[in-house]
Amino acid sequence: MREPLPLLIASLPIKLALLAAFTVYATRPHETVKSQTQDETDRIVIEKAAHTLTLYSHGRITHTYKVALGPGNGPKQFQNDHKTPEGLYTVNAKNPHSQYHLALHLSYPNAADRAQAAAAHRSPGGDVEIHGLPDAYAFVGSAHRLHDWTDGCIAVTNPEIEEIYRLTPTNTPVQINP
Repeated sequence: MREPLPLLIASLPIKLALLAAFTVYATRPHETVKSQTQDETDRIVIEKAAHTLTLYSHGRITHTYKVALGPGNGPKQFQNDHKTPEGLYTVNAKNPHSQYHLALHLSYPNAADRAQAAAAHRSPGGDVEIHGLPDAYAFVGSAHRLHDWTDGCIAVTNPEIEEIYRLTPTNTPVQINP
């Protein structure tokens, strides 16, 4: 059922105000708790339900970021399922020439992921990363978090990945929770 034109016009300012409020909320800067020193990250925890990535150093939270994920629900099972994996991984490589600005490559698939995919005679996939935005789309900034868009990766803004990349050495454990 369509709204009559006068009602549509009368409600337009309210709809625009709600859209503006939502946009401001969804694109707000990430929450960061700065540590007193620039300690290296020794653990990363990703909470898929909360859409957060948290850096830890010596058991203390140092930074928390809002993220975009893969749009599929549940843990990644197979190549091309667009889901973000769940489990324990490590940062096994850093890519300064990523098509997504900078990237931390994760050790997905682990042994359990490979066994599950093999049992179903499928490929588990790979190339799961924590990354920024393609340079051509960097202007989108935090608005990229308005919906989950990756193929199973964890995405942050380019300034955020620059900070994460600088603070995180290879072999850092990464726990991805539902």
